[in-house]
Amino acid sequence: QVQLVESGGGLVQPGGSLRLSCTASGITFSMYTAAWYRQAPGKQRDMVATISIRGSTDYDESVKGRFTISRDNAKNTVYLQMNNLKPEDMAVYYCRTSRGILTYWGQGTQVTVSS
Repeated sequence: QVQLVESGGGLVQPGGSLRLSCTASGITFSMYTAAWYRQAPGKQRDMVATISIRGSTDYDESVKGRFTISRDNAKNTVYLQMNNLKPEDMAVYYCRTSRGILTYWGQGTQVTVSS
């Protein structure tokens, strides 16, 4: 059974930082592309950052220079370091792993940015 378990969400003030983690089980994580998505209330789920099996990264323009995606294959974990958070970053953040037609999602973790 494949599971992706996210953690690290919470309440932070504007300008603050959070680090999200997503740990996978039931798959050979190193063989999967990993990504973070987010979904704000009433909006579609959008890609935030991706990291390939070789470590190449890509970011949505809105988070470039503030967010960093990384992976530790030995720990089956993908991270999202979020700095200088803004109110518009507030959303439920989901991790996703994919390989070909195989795609798995985590349950999501809430990030709230408010003073």
